[in-house]
Amino acid sequence: MKTIKAIIIGIGIWILAVSFYTLSFQFQIFEDANQQANMVLFSVIIPLVWLGSYLYYKKGSKIHGYFVGQIFLLVAAFLDALITVPLFVIPNGGSHYSFFTDFGFWTIALEILVITILYYYTIVYPKTKSLKPN
Repeated sequence: MKTIKAIIIGIGIWILAVSFYTLSFQFQIFEDANQQANMVLFSVIIPLVWLGSYLYYKKGSKIHGYFVGQIFLLVAAFLDALITVPLFVIPNGGSHYSFFTDFGFWTIALEILVITILYYYTIVYPKTKSLKPN
């Protein structure tokens, strides 16, 4: 497994996801800006993780999508703990505990894992099986 490649892609996914999340506050459509931002994040994670999976598997890696998803998730959690929580959550009265125990965080975490696993089983796994009968 190319761990460094997965980490770099995970950083890119996190940067783009946080950018969309913060940008959504500039274009407020719903009354609750936080709910709107969470909906944007939940929606944008799908194509970002799919694209990240594509970039990871582009050179023919066959590692299971769960492990790639775990790296993407761990990178995001690490960067959230290091950057997101101190810069955005704590100044608004939150804490690391409140951030990491929030249902929304775990929903996004599950979404990351499911998308990488789906990518693996729809794109990578079929290529690993021989089409020739035994």
